[in-house]
Amino acid sequence: MIGAIAALLLAAASVGQARPMVVIEDAKVRVRQPVPHGAIGMSTAWRITDGVPGRTMEFRKRTLDRGAAIGLHPIDHDEVYHVVSGAGDVTSDGVTQRLTKGMTAYLYAGATVGIAQRGSRPLALIISYPIPAR
Repeated sequence: MIGAIAALLLAAASVGQARPMVVIEDAKVRVRQPVPHGAIGMSTAWRITDGVPGRTMEFRKRTLDRGAAIGLHPIDHDEVYHVVSGAGDVTSDGVTQRLTKGMTAYLYAGATVGIAQRGSRPLALIISYPIPAR
C-alpha cells in the first residue's frame, strides 16, 4: 500500500501537482505501549502519521492511563499538546500547569517538557510537532 502511495506521489510531483491526500484509520495505527520518555505507566497510542510518505510533521493521539506520564525530556522543535479529555499537569522548564479538556500547551524548542495524567479519567492528548526533512 505504501509503495503505491509513493508511486502516486512521484507521479504527481513530476507534473507539478500537489501530492494526493492520505487518509488514515485510527484502528489501523492504534497500539498499546509504555509511555515514552521514562516508561512511566501505560498508554494507547495512535501513531497517525508514521506511514505517510514524505511527511514533514508528526500528528499523534495518545491516551495516558491513570498514573502514567510522558517523562521530562528535552525537545529540539516546537511541540503542541492538546487535551481531548481528562486532565494532566504539563511541565516546561520546571514550570507546571494543569491542562483540562479543550486546553492546549505550545512548547518551545530548547525546553525540557513532559506531561502527567491527573484525576480519575485517562488523559487523551493530540500531540504534534515538525520532523526534520529526510
